[in-house]
Amino acid sequence: MLGTIVNTVTIIAGAVMGSYMKRGIKPPYQQALFNAMGLCSLALGVNAFCQNMPKSNYPVLFIVSLAAGSLIGFMLNLDGKFKKLVDRRKKKKDGDAPLSEGLSTGILLYCIGTFSMVGPVLSALYGDNTYLYTNATLDLITSAVLATTYGIGMVWAAPVLFCWQGMFYLMAKLSADAISDDLRTELCIVGGVLIVASGLSILKIKDCKTINMLPAFLIIVLFFLAKSLVG
Repeated sequence: MLGTIVNTVTIIAGAVMGSYMKRGIKPPYQQALFNAMGLCSLALGVNAFCQNMPKSNYPVLFIVSLAAGSLIGFMLNLDGKFKKLVDRRKKKKDGDAPLSEGLSTGILLYCIGTFSMVGPVLSALYGDNTYLYTNATLDLITSAVLATTYGIGMVWAAPVLFCWQGMFYLMAKLSADAISDDLRTELCIVGGVLIVASGLSILKIKDCKTINMLPAFLIIVLFFLAKSLVG
């Protein structure tokens, strides 16, 4: 778990550094960073989707999971509850970006990707933390940049990453076959779509209510669990 702990700490450190940097950045420059983050989210999301879609053995699964997951999220009003919980704890000033928007984007950027999913597996099976240390370096920079826009509240993404990577670590410890390449591929495809949705929200093009779509990940996991039981 050392690699995951290091990765978690770097997100906290980046958020702290970025929040101090924010104090010296004037609002017009903050808006420029805000726009840059939206465009970066679009680019990273499209890249994740395009890289993994050709590897998919279940090309319709991401459509079904997003549709079903979005319906579940809408019925539970996950997006509304998340925004209410997060944003009411932040004293918002005119022109401030909503923290809930930053957290949802940050969590997806930190958690979705080869490094963040394969890294804990390699750490659990072989004690190899190379992927996690690489991911920690990238997340340090990403966290600092996000915090210059959204503030110190970005530290709350750290425990989410810890739980996410901890889940993969524990699953690998319990069973080396529990996390298949197909499962990681489908999670990355859906994750790519959600990162794009976050980018659209940041740029004020379309509020996709990304948090409502998160149950799509659960649909994918349940699909592969059912498949393993039947097989």
